[in-house]
Amino acid sequence: MRPPLSALAALAAVAALVTGCGAGDDWSGPHPRPTAVGALGAGFVDPARRPQPEATTTPRPGSWNGVHPPKDYRVVLLTSGHDRPTRTLVTAVKAWAGAEHVSLRTITASDPSALVPSVTKALDMRPDLVISAGNDLIDPLAVVTPNHLAQQFLVVGAELAEPTGNVTAVDWSGASFRGEGLGMSSTYDARTFTDRRCAAAVRAGVAAVLHDLTGIVLWLDQV
Repeated sequence: MRPPLSALAALAAVAALVTGCGAGDDWSGPHPRPTAVGALGAGFVDPARRPQPEATTTPRPGSWNGVHPPKDYRVVLLTSGHDRPTRTLVTAVKAWAGAEHVSLRTITASDPSALVPSVTKALDMRPDLVISAGNDLIDPLAVVTPNHLAQQFLVVGAELAEPTGNVTAVDWSGASFRGEGLGMSSTYDARTFTDRRCAAAVRAGVAAVLHDLTGIVLWLDQV
């Protein structure tokens, strides 16, 4: 049976919007499990009380600065939306990837029908990490991520209402969109998505994932 034309159109839209780092950036070969380069600083988490999944923790500002991804760390940036907060987050991810020599590919879902297929496309690429930027992706991620626990996800500037252990989020007062019909937080403020905070959110989130502190929410009010 042929798939519906609408499904084919959505998949085509997603495929057309996948961008990478050049023809030499081949993800088809074997890839070792990534490990962090550098260690978390004091105050990132309480060493005597490891945060449990779904917990919220407030790391000390800058305690993630000494952590870097390994060479050829494979990341898919999954994004949707053209609002200023989303654009700022996307810029932060790309700047981080360039500075850290990360192998980055980007999937942009510009149509509502392409949101779930875009998450599936990211999974098919088998990256070390999927970074999500854009509130429109929260509900699709909530649907897909519980069924793919081996894949790590990082959500910046929002969070899932009931994340599984493979979904880490970085949030702050002024952000914290949670989807599932909950609507926008009454404290939402697009002005809090500054270049500095978004850059810190990416670095802090990746540092947590690389140290297996996953399924939690990092709260960055002090940045």
